Amino acid sequence: MFELVDEDSDTEIRPQVSALHTVTLFKSFGSHRFKRFSTWKSLVRGITCLAHIARSFQEPNSNDARKCKGWHHCQEVYTIAELQHSKNVIIRTVQHEIYAKEIDYITNSKSIPKDSSLKKLDPFLDKDGLLRVGGRLKHASLEPDERNPLIIPSHHHVTTLIVQHYHIQVKHQGRLFTEGALHTAGLWIVGAKRCVSSIIFSCITCRKLRGMLQTQKMANLPADRLSMDPPFTNIGLDVFGPWSVTARQTRGGQANSKRWAVIFTCMTIRAVHIEVIESMDTSSFINALRRFIAIRGPVKHIRSDRGTNFIGAAKELQISSNIDAKIVERYLSDQDCTWTFKPPHSSHMGGAWERMIGIARRILDSIFLQVGTARLTHESLVTFMAEVTAIINSRPLTPVLSDPEEPFLLTPATLLTQKTGKVSPPPGEFSTKDMYKRQWKQVQCLADTFWDRWKKQYISTLQPRNKWQTVRPNLKPGDVVLLKDCQLQRNEWPLGLVTKTFPSEDGNVRKVEVKVCRQQETKLFLRPVCELILLLSSTE
Repeated sequence: MFELVDEDSDTEIRPQVSALHTVTLFKSFGSHRFKRFSTWKSLVRGITCLAHIARSFQEPNSNDARKCKGWHHCQEVYTIAELQHSKNVIIRTVQHEIYAKEIDYITNSKSIPKDSSLKKLDPFLDKDGLLRVGGRLKHASLEPDERNPLIIPSHHHVTTLIVQHYHIQVKHQGRLFTEGALHTAGLWIVGAKRCVSSIIFSCITCRKLRGMLQTQKMANLPADRLSMDPPFTNIGLDVFGPWSVTARQTRGGQANSKRWAVIFTCMTIRAVHIEVIESMDTSSFINALRRFIAIRGPVKHIRSDRGTNFIGAAKELQISSNIDAKIVERYLSDQDCTWTFKPPHSSHMGGAWERMIGIARRILDSIFLQVGTARLTHESLVTFMAEVTAIINSRPLTPVLSDPEEPFLLTPATLLTQKTGKVSPPPGEFSTKDMYKRQWKQVQCLADTFWDRWKKQYISTLQPRNKWQTVRPNLKPGDVVLLKDCQLQRNEWPLGLVTKTFPSEDGNVRKVEVKVCRQQETKLFLRPVCELILLLSSTE
């Protein structure tokens, strides 16, 4: 029968003890450890602290005023000599790893091979074992570090930290400023131009100060711009103004009030219709919309920006992407209508009607210059708007041809008024029975001629992309962006985080949802990509 024996109490059992001894094969500790540091200053101070601790172990009874012993965090300020020694240790470690072959050739007094990147620099080793540029400036009246700068490779983490350090010292200026600071500090980076440019390109502060706004390839035209529907079936609208008009005469003078104008632009034939309103509220706009529909007929699709009066009108009329025809029939003449709002701060997405506002303003400026605005009344302003409408609608849609066989000008007024110019009385004698004879054929012929030339001459002018011709990388959720704000200085523009993207039919993202935190309050904004500056992508 066996008996259990306690190992601790048994004197015959000896404990097994193993001793480990670590031997370093290299005197340097490897530059891969430098990747743990994010700035050149912290790296130098870290190596200085490590060297200081090493000296405290080697010289425990030294006359150092700090009297530091063992592992500790020294609170005293390091001397310039200690910091410079640490810089030399870091650079020497990098040089002996990257340019080991060149250093071996120089140590053995051999010529550097021609395929080496340091051949033109005529390098040599100084008394500290650092690789420096020999060059041809031996007799120049420069500082020793500027005459023979230290050689640093371009593709290394330490080089990135050094370039970032001196780039911050020159207050985030361009490549020439940064390279000048590096040369003054006695540093020669192999391939400095490309290295410094790439680091400046990825600098977040430089992107905040000088980063370009995002762009995307110009989108395809919507279907309502290319359809042959009747005029003002698909419209874009906006409000512009105001103008001060005389409302009534009083004993002490006159009472003035403001007026605005709503411009309705046909998306197909580019004709306009202008209505004057008395205020910017929803009720005034609804009245203008009702007058427009009464004159021009029902509307199927409306495009506009996200003005408060437009949003209120859409809610009050209950117009949306999926609407009930029974609710809207008294306003839209039994026609279904959709209302599309473009993102805020994206006037380029409504260029079809935004450009018409610019033309109307220039015509009004010319009218007011002739008649003046001292006694502008509501009635006169409505008259001026009618004249502006007539002038805009009589503009040619295509370049005017010099061919005498094509005297017909393609203008919006041609289809709206069924007139091509001044109407002269026809020659001959006619009775009342000939008054309407074949008139419908003349009208139909004129309309067919307009649409035929519209397809052959006008549509082709919309084909090319005059700008934004290249597909750019899309913004993605998680990207850190800078929001453009025209009311603030650029260094005060808010930071935002992309939370949602809205790809178009072609897969390109042209509007995104951005989350912004201001004054401990989080808000979501819908913005086009042309109002954003990418600072840091989600992959970075």
